[in-house]
Amino acid sequence: MSPELLSILVLVVVFVIATTRSVNMGALAFAAAFGVGGLVAGLDADGIFAGFPGDLFVVLVGVTYLFAIARANGTTDWLVHAAVRLVRGRVALIPWVMFALTGALTAIGAVSPAAVAIVAPIALSFAARYGISPLLMGAMVVHGAQAGGFSPISIYGSIVNGIVERERLPGNELALFLASLAANVVIAGVVYVVCGGLRLWQRGAVDGPVDEPGDTPDDSPGGARTAQDGDAAPAARLTPARIATLVSLLALVLAVLVLDLDAGLTAITLAVVLSTLWPEDSRKATGQIAWPTVLLICGVLTYVGVLDEMGTITWAGEGVGGIGVPLLAAVLLCYIGALVSAFASSVGIMGALIPLAVPFLERGEIGAVGMVAALAVSATVVDVSPFSTNGALVLAAAPDVDRERFFRQLMVYGGIVVAVVPTAAWLVMVVPGWG
Repeated sequence: MSPELLSILVLVVVFVIATTRSVNMGALAFAAAFGVGGLVAGLDADGIFAGFPGDLFVVLVGVTYLFAIARANGTTDWLVHAAVRLVRGRVALIPWVMFALTGALTAIGAVSPAAVAIVAPIALSFAARYGISPLLMGAMVVHGAQAGGFSPISIYGSIVNGIVERERLPGNELALFLASLAANVVIAGVVYVVCGGLRLWQRGAVDGPVDEPGDTPDDSPGGARTAQDGDAAPAARLTPARIATLVSLLALVLAVLVLDLDAGLTAITLAVVLSTLWPEDSRKATGQIAWPTVLLICGVLTYVGVLDEMGTITWAGEGVGGIGVPLLAAVLLCYIGALVSAFASSVGIMGALIPLAVPFLERGEIGAVGMVAALAVSATVVDVSPFSTNGALVLAAAPDVDRERFFRQLMVYGGIVVAVVPTAAWLVMVVPGWG
């Protein structure tokens, strides 16, 4: 067996073990990098660590640290409360508010599972209270998270754009963001119609503002409690810490989009300022940094660096290109990304697949911008699967449902997405030759 084939088989084993044994894929990838790099490729420690993504490490730690402070001081609660009140009792709008809210959270830097973990319990509680399909509400939350997930300052966007830059491929941050946004808006619209969203408009608006989960409904239409002027929930109040955090989030957006500063370094600087002013929030936030995600990304990309060092990526890319039909190779990569991501990490599989596509992308037969966008969409829209982190969060957050039935619904829906979306993304983004 050739060293290149062995290294790919080890990568498959890493995905299988991570999926079946609930072991962090990044930790497995570090071990694989040590084993394959040292024993098979003959690399020393410096050669193995050459692929460690230091820039992405700073982005992940800085952005998630800043957002963890926002969670600790209640800024995210304030955002959720403000968004919910916007519907003013219009039940049919609640799924779209949750879609927009999770999209906004991931767009400004929240890790997708963190945004889903924040919004899903509230969204699913409203679904139970107002008779909205839990599948509809759960899908809207997850697709909302993915809709904003590839903004230039988001975790996914930073990772994919960083990989594209490292591989010296043509990139377009705005095109990647808009492709994911459009794909998820379209999918959410289809789910909204199929799962009974249009029927919600027949109910009109309930009296008074929509209540928060945990409120006791009275006899007003729709069971909504009319809020009194003097009993605003703590989440509705803007404290100095929350105002400073909102200003920091806005400053991060302006610094990255307008001043072209590094997202990771800017975020960690803002987080340090907030931590200095409110140290108690900082102590809570430090433990909420997305360390498992950091470990996953750094581990997988370090192993990909070993593959690059030993020539596996070039070997595999030439093998895919050797199919003779570049468009066929492209759609196969999209399906691989979707299928693996339905059971494992989306960012992990993107970190592995994009470099594998480099050799035939460099030949110019397939547009790099469109291919990267198609891979990104294919690998993330399937996160509604109950086997993925986001799908599992939705399943766990749903109150008063038959969990086995809801699990089957999510599994069937995830299967439909895996079967349909890669082809659709390939037709729309790859076949026209973007980039």
